[in-house]
Amino acid sequence: MYFAALLARTEDGWEASDTELDDVETLSDLTDLAHEASVDEDTVLVYIEQEDAWFGVVRVDGEEDPRIYISDASAAARSSYGEILLTDELLGREPGAEDEIAALEELVDLDGTEDGEPDDPLSDADGAGSAVTEPDLDQEDPDAVPVGPLGDLGILADLGLSEKDLLTLRTDALAEIADALGAADVMEAVR
Repeated sequence: MYFAALLARTEDGWEASDTELDDVETLSDLTDLAHEASVDEDTVLVYIEQEDAWFGVVRVDGEEDPRIYISDASAAARSSYGEILLTDELLGREPGAEDEIAALEELVDLDGTEDGEPDDPLSDADGAGSAVTEPDLDQEDPDAVPVGPLGDLGILADLGLSEKDLLTLRTDALAEIADALGAADVMEAVR
């Protein structure tokens, strides 16, 4: 179960609304949604949570690139909405690297066998068998998503929520964020 909300800063304070993410497939879509809620290109926060497993905050300030914070990246990676937030840049990957690797794997048979060789690693042409090597467990998977918080820890610092406070948020994070922003009343109305 997901909950998503938009908090848009205005001259009169914060305006809150819950939002549906059914049509959101990319970070660009999410940023467009924030821009639509923006008043005079002021700050908009998009809050997404999945039943106390993780939460994410995307901050959009005018035309600047969105800033992202995720409370638990590995939990978010198992979620369709979390995957939207886990960009290559946020994960420190080369943009599009996964697409390139997948394309190469389709073009080339990368299972290590030549045409005509058996696919079974325990048997060879003379039936004597061959040694199977164990994978090196000490090597880190470059595509692994880190456990725990990821992103811009200072995303809300200028709005009243310090990096330390952000890291301590677990359950009901939205209420604490809204309280720090002075938007608890307007958020309670949409929750």
